[in-house]
Amino acid sequence: MQHETVQTQHKLMPAQYATVQKDIEPGRQEHILVVDDEESMRSALAVMLERNGYDVSAVADAEQAMLHLQDDPGCDLVLADVMMPGDNGLTLLDIICSNHPVVPVVMLTAIHDIQVAADAFRRGAIDYLLKPFDRAQLLEVVLRALEHGHLLKQNAAYRQNLEQIIHSRTSRLRATMHDLEQSYDITLEAMGDALDLRDTQTEGHSRRVTAYTIALAREFGLDREQLRLIARGAFLHDIGKISTPDTILLKNGSLTTQETQIMRQHCIRGYEMVHKIPFLREAAELVYAHHENFDGSGYPRGLSGMDIPLGARIFAIADTLDAITSKRPYRKELCFAQARYEIERNSGSQFDPRIVKVFLNLPLKLWSDLRREVEYAPSGAFGVTSWISPRPM
Repeated sequence: MQHETVQTQHKLMPAQYATVQKDIEPGRQEHILVVDDEESMRSALAVMLERNGYDVSAVADAEQAMLHLQDDPGCDLVLADVMMPGDNGLTLLDIICSNHPVVPVVMLTAIHDIQVAADAFRRGAIDYLLKPFDRAQLLEVVLRALEHGHLLKQNAAYRQNLEQIIHSRTSRLRATMHDLEQSYDITLEAMGDALDLRDTQTEGHSRRVTAYTIALAREFGLDREQLRLIARGAFLHDIGKISTPDTILLKNGSLTTQETQIMRQHCIRGYEMVHKIPFLREAAELVYAHHENFDGSGYPRGLSGMDIPLGARIFAIADTLDAITSKRPYRKELCFAQARYEIERNSGSQFDPRIVKVFLNLPLKLWSDLRREVEYAPSGAFGVTSWISPRPM
C-alpha cells in the first residue's frame, strides 16, 4: 500500500473537547480502536489521539480487531482502514454492526471512489475519512462519531430499561388478570350454587357437565381460550332455571304441554341474563343453544348442523352423558357404557357425528374418574376453568 501521512496543523478547541467528554464516566477515558495494516499510520493515529486525551489500542487487521472487541466490550469507537489483507475494512464493518451495534465505525481510506464511500455508509459506517487528512479533520470526525456512539448507547439503555418496565408491568398485569379470572370463577360458582339450592335433584350437575365438556372439547382440539369460554358456558347452561317457578322446576311427575313450554324458556332467560355480562357474552351463546339438536329438532330456535355453536354441540354430549348416569326421581342412574351406547345411537340426529367419533375414542374410565373427582371435591375447591388443565387418562 502506498505510504500515507497525517498532517498535524490545528488543535481542537477546549469547548469542543468538553462536549465529547460529557457522557463519559468520571475518570474514564474514551477508548478508540485503530485498525490499519500500515504500522506508521497506526502509530501516527495512536499518538495523535492519545495527545488529545483518548485511550487508544491499535491492531493490524480485522481478525485482531474482532478479538480485541470481544475482550474489551467497552470500546467507544473504531477507526478502520478499508483496504487490508484478509478481511477488508468493509467486512469488519459488517461484523461490528451485527455484533456490536452501539460501537460507531469510521472508515479510513486513500481510495477516492464515491461508490466505496456510498457502500460504507450503506453498511453502517458513521463517517468516511480520506487520507491524507490533518489533525483537525481527524478530531472533528472522532468527535462526531463519539457523540453518535453516546446516543446509540443511551438509546440502547433506554430500550433495555423500557423492556424491563414492560416485562414488569406485563407480569403484574398477568397476575391481576389471573386474580380477576379467579374472581370470575368464584362469581360463577356462586351463581351455580344458587341454582343447586333450588333444584336439589340435579345437585352437582353443573360441575360434572363442565368437567365432561372440557375433557371432550380438549380432545376435539380446542385451544385454551376456547376451553375457558366453553367451561363458563357449560357451568351456567341452566342458569335461566332460576326464573322457572318451583311448581314446574321441582315437579316429580311429567310436565304438561304448557309447563314444558315454560320450562323450555330457561334457555332464553339464561341467555338474557348472561350475555349482559361482558366477559360472558361468548359463553352466553352456549347457554342459548344447549338444547339444540344436530338435525334441527331441538329448541328454542330449531338450529341445525354447523349453525349450532361448536361449544353447544360439544356440551350436548356431555349433558346427555351426565343425565343418563345420574339418578332421577323417575328412574335409576345407568352406567357409562349404556350412556355411550345411547350417544352413539343418536349420532347425526341429536349429536354432531364428528364430536361423537371423538367421544367414542375416549376411555369410559375417564368419565367415571371425572365424576368421582367432582363429587368428592368440596365447593370452592376449584374454579370453573380449573378443568382446562389436562387430567391423566
